[in-house]
Amino acid sequence: MKILPHRYPFLLVDRIVKYEQGKEAVGLKNVTINDNFFPGHFPARPIMPGVLIVEALAQVGGIALMDPDDPKENFFFGGIDGCKFRKPVVPGDTLMLKVALKKMNKRFGVAKTTAQAFVGEDLVCEAELTLYMGN
Repeated sequence: MKILPHRYPFLLVDRIVKYEQGKEAVGLKNVTINDNFFPGHFPARPIMPGVLIVEALAQVGGIALMDPDDPKENFFFGGIDGCKFRKPVVPGDTLMLKVALKKMNKRFGVAKTTAQAFVGEDLVCEAELTLYMGN
């Protein structure tokens, strides 16, 4: 996780279980009642905010794009297309975050990715994410 510039409380990936630099990455996020967003979202029925699921996917996407031997290059969120939330994510769930590179324009540092989040076999979120590479 050292390759990511994010730190607590905004590091939303616990570990990477599959990695192919420049192609894909799969990460895990163990969702617990201790996560700092649950007291306000929602106290009576805690649900992980959808925007944070998408942010976790973007963090895994950035890992897929970054070179661990040259971590000075960074990535920035550029856009979200076709985002769908299928089921709520609640404390006790383990999010599997799968991101694959769809298209890369190296000249401009723009990457399009396909991103999916699962809880068990259930697809809970999907989107096409645009990430920008740069310093």
